[in-house]
Amino acid sequence: MERNWIHNFTLIWSGQLISLISSSAVNFAVIIWLSLETRSAEVLAYAAIAGLLPQAVLGFIAGVYVDRWNKKKTMIISDLVVSAFTLLLAGALFLGDPNLILIYCALGLRSAGSAFHMPAMQATIPVLAPRDKLVRIAGINQLLQSITVIASPALGALLIGSFKIEYVLLFDVAGAVIAITALLFVKIPQRDRVLQENDDKSGAIKSFVSDFRIGITAVKKIKGLSSLFAVSLGAAFFMIPIGPLLPLMTLEHFAGGKYEISLVEIVWGVGMLLGSLMVTVFKPRKNKIVGINLCNLSAGILLFGAGLLSGSYFAVFVIFMGICGITYSIESSLFNTLLQEHVDEHALGRVYSIYYSIIVLPSVLGLLLTGNLSGWLGINEIFMALGLLVVLIGGVSFFIPALMNLENQEIKH
Repeated sequence: MERNWIHNFTLIWSGQLISLISSSAVNFAVIIWLSLETRSAEVLAYAAIAGLLPQAVLGFIAGVYVDRWNKKKTMIISDLVVSAFTLLLAGALFLGDPNLILIYCALGLRSAGSAFHMPAMQATIPVLAPRDKLVRIAGINQLLQSITVIASPALGALLIGSFKIEYVLLFDVAGAVIAITALLFVKIPQRDRVLQENDDKSGAIKSFVSDFRIGITAVKKIKGLSSLFAVSLGAAFFMIPIGPLLPLMTLEHFAGGKYEISLVEIVWGVGMLLGSLMVTVFKPRKNKIVGINLCNLSAGILLFGAGLLSGSYFAVFVIFMGICGITYSIESSLFNTLLQEHVDEHALGRVYSIYYSIIVLPSVLGLLLTGNLSGWLGINEIFMALGLLVVLIGGVSFFIPALMNLENQEIKH
């Protein structure tokens, strides 16, 4: 049994890691290509929305359906769907330059296919592995994600620097083929369960409505938790648009190229990894709210400072973005810890689901706002404006009594 689950787990995750890295690298290569071809913040914002919105919207109900479907088939079909639309886009590029609408549609359809893949992959873990190994596997998953974040920009820059974009897309298809092949040699048990007769028709919607109510109730009954959500969503509104703007900042303000773009992303990823290690080593038990506020203040100051830099200070910009990665990782870790400490474990999954779905709205609005503003504001001015607004959120947070007293509440589960 021990060898069997380890063999199956290793086989699945090896294939999925290759697929995840190839897909992330190709996504990054597409961003570089769009940056070089259009040099438009608006185009990059719409591309980011196309890749974000479908997956997040479908995420409201995808998990419910994944629980009912065969997980192995779900992962295979998801990979096939994503590959099919990637091939469609590659074919259009081989025949000639497609319009941007086709690119947005392909990115959106790829995102929709991925919405079912990730929940299915995560749901196979407790089915395959013994319960006493789940914490260890969670650490492995975090390591794989860190490897992906750091390796993908470098690989994406290498691919776009060596091949035309239509050939680069085929690397994603190859990664999916490897992942699907690995799955074909693995048997994933399908746990028996009794389903209601109306599951296929309205079970997902009813389950979502029920989960949403439970999650909202769990948040509202803890004084200060709503304020924590509001602060996090506000920071996301101004921080998430930075991602699509980084390539343009590197290209236009610092006169960099594809390799400089990848360097910024790699250093950001290394910063995130360092931030995670810092939280793991120091294990902060008190003043987490203060830590979150200071992270927002620091990130805002760094973004504002990045906008002030002249074009000859690219090295300083890279350092600033690396520190931003550290603050982002620490803030995220502290936020997650507060949720885990204060929310009943039976409602925690629902609260996370609601948070990560709701955060899409400010993310999309922020991307649209910065994309439209780019026409009459310089890219460095946008960085300065976003930085000041994040500083404002970090500063105001210190004057919200319910938020600052959140950690002083008695935890009752």
